[in-house]
Amino acid sequence: MMKLDGLAAFVATVDETSISAASRRLGLAKSVVSERLAELERALGVTLLQRSTRRLTLTSAVESLLPRARRILRELEEAAAEVDASSGKLAGPLRISAPVGFGVLHLGPAIARFLRDHPDIEMALELDDGFVDAATGGFDAVLRHGAIGDGRLIARRLATSRRLLVASPAYLAAHGTPASLTDLERHRGVLYANRASDWRFAAGSAWSVVRPKTALRVNNGLVMRDAALAGLGLALLPTFFVHAEIRSGALVEVDIGWPAEGAELFLTYPRDHGAAPKIRALGDSLRRSFGDPPYWEVG
Repeated sequence: MMKLDGLAAFVATVDETSISAASRRLGLAKSVVSERLAELERALGVTLLQRSTRRLTLTSAVESLLPRARRILRELEEAAAEVDASSGKLAGPLRISAPVGFGVLHLGPAIARFLRDHPDIEMALELDDGFVDAATGGFDAVLRHGAIGDGRLIARRLATSRRLLVASPAYLAAHGTPASLTDLERHRGVLYANRASDWRFAAGSAWSVVRPKTALRVNNGLVMRDAALAGLGLALLPTFFVHAEIRSGALVEVDIGWPAEGAELFLTYPRDHGAAPKIRALGDSLRRSFGDPPYWEVG
């Protein structure tokens, strides 16, 4: 007979790509997760996962079982969440993904406040600068910076964040301060590797694209900020990365007469997610912690 704890072990193992990581996520011994997987395979009469000392290989049977297993577990979570919500209590696991830099700078105190208000929630927060699909990535919700445009998801707006063109005083003293879009073409840029290596500015009613010379390409905003502080070049960064450095004078905002493309922070989750009450409560708590306007936008 197929058991729910076997399905939970199966989904966690597929999401984490290893039994060891799945055991950490579930808070179980590795041997317990292995036995639950083996029991599920015996109940189904198929092999789901080929195990070896170095890797875990998914069999073709996973493709048909995985979406159904996710749906079963999600419906169970939804039923439990409705019971908890009706009693005014939020409890149980909540797995969240967020970008590394934003998480390091701003999520610690905000998450602590939320968990103090809801001590029965068991949160797992994973920081990742790669693209995490909120619909299929195994997370209850994903914090994203920028446009969503995915009909599978609900996106709850948390805060705004302008992008500012910044440089160190030493860089500007050595290379001059650009005053126009054309000036930017001759400057070196510290660029974000996870998006196109161009900068977009609202020039009137249209977007104007600038492609600076590359000083550094990196997929982490904190490293970009540090490179700008070191004088490697200009950087186009969200205000939540550089507000303190601008106030202190360590970085200077460069005004070329046109604003850079901005963005908003969203908490995204699948439309039919069973943990929706907990996610809505988290979104409300984060908005209160960040403020409106958020504290990184206040001069």
